[in-house]
Amino acid sequence: MLFSADETTPSDGAKAKECITTVLTGLENISPLVKSVEETLEPISTEVQGTIPTWINGNLLRNGPGKFEFGNTHYNHWFDGMAMLHQFKIEEGRVTYKSRFLQSDAFKKNSERDRIMVSEFGTLAMPDPCKNFFQRFLSPIYFLITDSTDNASVSFVKYKGDYYVSTETNFMHKVDPESLESVEKVDWSKFIAVNGATAHPHYDPDGTTYNMGNSYGTRNLSAIYNIIKVPPERTEATDTLQGAKVLCSIVPANKSCPSYYHSFAMSENYVVFIEQPIKMDLLKIVTCKLRGKPLSEGIFWDPKQETVFHLIDKHTGQVISVKYYTKALSNFHQINAFEEDGFLMLDICASDDGQAINNYLIQNLRKSGDALDEVSVKLRTVFPRRFVLPLSVTMDTPTGQNLNTRPSSTATCVKISKDKVLCQHEDLHGDDLHEYGGLEFPQINYSRYNTRQYRYFYGCGFRHLVGDSLLKMDLKDKSLKVWYQRGLYPSEPVFVPSPDAVDEDDGVILSVVLTPTQVTLLFHNIIYDRAAGP
Repeated sequence: MLFSADETTPSDGAKAKECITTVLTGLENISPLVKSVEETLEPISTEVQGTIPTWINGNLLRNGPGKFEFGNTHYNHWFDGMAMLHQFKIEEGRVTYKSRFLQSDAFKKNSERDRIMVSEFGTLAMPDPCKNFFQRFLSPIYFLITDSTDNASVSFVKYKGDYYVSTETNFMHKVDPESLESVEKVDWSKFIAVNGATAHPHYDPDGTTYNMGNSYGTRNLSAIYNIIKVPPERTEATDTLQGAKVLCSIVPANKSCPSYYHSFAMSENYVVFIEQPIKMDLLKIVTCKLRGKPLSEGIFWDPKQETVFHLIDKHTGQVISVKYYTKALSNFHQINAFEEDGFLMLDICASDDGQAINNYLIQNLRKSGDALDEVSVKLRTVFPRRFVLPLSVTMDTPTGQNLNTRPSSTATCVKISKDKVLCQHEDLHGDDLHEYGGLEFPQINYSRYNTRQYRYFYGCGFRHLVGDSLLKMDLKDKSLKVWYQRGLYPSEPVFVPSPDAVDEDDGVILSVVLTPTQVTLLFHNIIYDRAAGP
């Protein structure tokens, strides 16, 4: 275990400007990070270096792929690996660790036959050789339906106070946070008419949970986007998603090629859905078995399409008629969204290219030398950006002029027709962020500042195919502070506020740091001498 309080340093802006156009080469081999590992079912003690704040007590729960092959069959994509659940139990300055594979139906079927039996995002399960010819090839159902996986390997989420592990299909697993065992497999489609939901819900202070999921029409291969609302109350102790409802539905610009989305944003009064040019070709997806291709090959980037921001009133379910457009961009994670002075500030991590998913094939992550450098060069950098969306656009609102009256903001928003506003972002960073490969996996002090004006956010820098640094951004002056050690690869940071915190950044960052030989939990103190600046 590692505790660090003095290795964060301000980035060198002058040096960074020299690095903006520099292409990194000689990347370290990270193939050990994408190999199968064994479970650690019983808690093991860890070595603590430094001192862990005594007020931190509880479980840090993490989720991700941990097994990449069964027998002679192997997965093709990083997203495909079997879910492994991790628990770091922190008590009185000590930490124990244990892990367990999620006992999903996919994991069980694969284990029983010692081969991949259930298709995943980037891997098509081959026909079962034990089935006869007629069962395998003369049924149209075989060709047109790929069973949804319940390999919930993306994240831990909460509904009604219970913990679940989630992916992007219609299945989640309710999990005991102490034993890491699956308590119940839960199917979204048994409660509301959706065929899946994201693994990144949002929460109101009262526990109300919002999410998004698509529903598909099988006759005409069409899709609808749905905003989902799950109440915090339970009527029985065994409740899961009871009371969930579709708050509203949105028709895609192209029903047969809807946008792929990984998450969404939420302010105090609005859900913000980003309809981006990463598209899903439904015809290719439903015929993937027939064509012998994985589902991932039905997803494509269409840079000719604009990006559209849709606003939905959380209280009424009304979809706001005004649409906010910007150039083609790809977005997987949002930072925050808040309302102020008649505007909605939408802060996201975005790239001008949407083909990154295709680069995370396992064969790419296991490359080394020049081959690894070539993969890295193809990745477009992700940067934090702010869009300013005017909330009071009416028939009387003038066209052709910037509606953003906020003096500190360089973002623009111009009404160009009755219900269309064209937006241009402002950067939420300085030139020095280029040196660290941009920023992804953003986190804030969520419990106290989500949907509110805020000052700080955190994330991972990406000078490699995976995160290789931890970053803290100060929006007051767009200054950057960095934690970096060569050969260490930190995961998404988790902000834990101090119990009696006054300042927004009074707390610590927790991050699971991977190396080729071990796993380390980093406790990083992010409190600085106020006399020396934030």
